[in-house]
Amino acid sequence: MADAKLVKELRNITQAGFLDCQKALDSTNGNMEEAIKILKEKGIAKAEKKSDAIATEGVTDTLVDGNKALIIEVNSQTDFVAQNEIFLNLVKEMKKVILEKEITDLKSVENLVLSNGQTIKDASIEATSKIGEKISFRRANIIKKDPTSTFGVYTHHNKKYSSIVVIDKDINENIAKDIAMHVGAMNPKFLNKENVDQVWLQNEKDLLIKKTIEEGKPKEFAEKIVEGRVGKLLSEYCLLDQPFVKEPTLTVSKYVANNNNAEVVSMFRYELGDGIVKEEVDFAAEVAAQMGK
Repeated sequence: MADAKLVKELRNITQAGFLDCQKALDSTNGNMEEAIKILKEKGIAKAEKKSDAIATEGVTDTLVDGNKALIIEVNSQTDFVAQNEIFLNLVKEMKKVILEKEITDLKSVENLVLSNGQTIKDASIEATSKIGEKISFRRANIIKKDPTSTFGVYTHHNKKYSSIVVIDKDINENIAKDIAMHVGAMNPKFLNKENVDQVWLQNEKDLLIKKTIEEGKPKEFAEKIVEGRVGKLLSEYCLLDQPFVKEPTLTVSKYVANNNNAEVVSMFRYELGDGIVKEEVDFAAEVAAQMGK
């Protein structure tokens, strides 16, 4: 039987269970490297069973390095695992290498090599095997700015959403962060009226016209009435026209302009699980199945 000290050492290295470590060492006559290999192979087999699971929790996060910044989303299956140290350390390593290599497409990201020599794909599989939940990189965006511009960067305390803005002048970073916080909290759909998607706008106009007619207004006047309502609609959805959350008497545009006559030129926002179809679980049926009913 394997020495208890070796078992403890193997557990520290692999985070595997006591009996699994003992069996691996017994089968390799105490050879630590071979035992690690066996446990990794078992872990990968377990992780592969999780590969089809839908991961909608996890974190969004940001990282800034000079004149470039990263916004990222990495998923887990539950919110509990999103607070796990193994998971958070993996996200931290992912951020560094993705920003350094400036690569964001899924397949290329999975092949990036972390500081420990593992690819992101293999590290995610190993984390899945240790934690027992699917861990997966979902998306990332790299933003660049001029040296005279300023990044505003914000990640909410629960990491459910993150945002980055680029401001065209050199302004106080705390002010820039406040603008990024506004983007995170208010979730503007467009930067300004010039950036509004015209298909979206036409659909909204059609809905407003329909609603106006239903309110009893004459059909021939409905379009003119809607024009005024569209202006209000755009001020709700366009960042620069929104009242700034910390000073509602000013729009975001005017607030930023009061600081070195600056202007927000771009914005980016990730919300955790946005667009992912969540799996509906029938808890009663799941319990019954586990009990063999």
